[in-house]
Amino acid sequence: MFVKVFRNDIIDGLQKSSGIIPAKTGAAFLRTIWLEAKNGALRIFSTDSSLEFTGEYPAQVEEEGLVGVQGRNFHELIRKLPPGEIGMRLDAASGNLLITQGSRKYKLPTSDKSWFQNFSPFPESGVVVWSGDFLQELIDRVAYCISDEDTMQAMACMYFRPDGAESRVEVCGLNGHQFAMSAFLNDDVQAMLPPEGILIQKKYVTELKKWLTADEIELAINQKRLFFRGTDKRETFSLPLSYYQYPEYATFVSKLTGEGVSVLSIDREELADAMERVAIFNTDTNRCAYFQFESAGELALRSQGQESGEASETLTAEFAGDLKKIAFPTKDLIDILGHFHSDRVTFTLTGTEGPCGIKGEDDPDYLVIIMPMKIVEETYYNEEYIS
Repeated sequence: MFVKVFRNDIIDGLQKSSGIIPAKTGAAFLRTIWLEAKNGALRIFSTDSSLEFTGEYPAQVEEEGLVGVQGRNFHELIRKLPPGEIGMRLDAASGNLLITQGSRKYKLPTSDKSWFQNFSPFPESGVVVWSGDFLQELIDRVAYCISDEDTMQAMACMYFRPDGAESRVEVCGLNGHQFAMSAFLNDDVQAMLPPEGILIQKKYVTELKKWLTADEIELAINQKRLFFRGTDKRETFSLPLSYYQYPEYATFVSKLTGEGVSVLSIDREELADAMERVAIFNTDTNRCAYFQFESAGELALRSQGQESGEASETLTAEFAGDLKKIAFPTKDLIDILGHFHSDRVTFTLTGTEGPCGIKGEDDPDYLVIIMPMKIVEETYYNEEYIS
């Protein structure tokens, strides 16, 4: 292999490819970035055995061939080189990859070619063009409610489900204590999804977000993998689908429309600011904020800790219902409020130990459910699970 390529043409692709491979641990073949010179282009491949990245960049190919190098070291070297043309040549005698730029010369050991496995090809049928920044926003609004524990199976996944009505697709995240659902209308995406929906593990969603930009993307799916590709067809990112059974969330969502619920409407920023202040008084054993409904036009907010002291604030609010008091994990609620765009949010409270739904006036297709904390003699402990 002998190829000449400009550093700035490949550096972004190298960063993405090196980002998914193990840093220092793991099998050597998984720490390899593969370089293929062919048909007037340099192709870059990397995988961690689950995620797959391929990129194709313009190059002057003097001799076609395939070579693998230690990915992180190769990326670091190219990253620290100045802009300009770089030569890469496989020395058949030594088996090393020789890298040159002007008077600079480097030699890298190469990997056994038998380690290379063919990557999954991008399906060319049923391709959907979608907005990259819209997908990024969906991830932001849902992923924080997904469990970080792989042992939680479906709860460690982001769920895309075709609703079947008006081209609607629901995207959900659930960790047992919190649930987020953001819905959108898109005929093509809905038609692409199987009736049972698809599950993507959170760790793969995190890597996908790193690859996404604000540009449009092409989306495709087969029985095992979900594929993303730039509309210029230069870079492809794919990830495996999971096949767990996602919880039937309609069961606890329906509780928000049941009888006997209480409703709180309040300015979102005022509540978030107050929550930030009372959070100062939380401790490891008392980590929640206490809501008390003393009148229809006020919310009394309080937090306390044996070592930290006590905070109390009264906020203007609209309240209707019989509920007298309830407690929420402070930091979780602050995080939830930050994902809304609306000036005002509405809490639908089903009871001191029942699911609480949060919606916003300007977020009509976004719902978050949070479970309150149990209250025992005004000392808070133990989050409830959504059921």
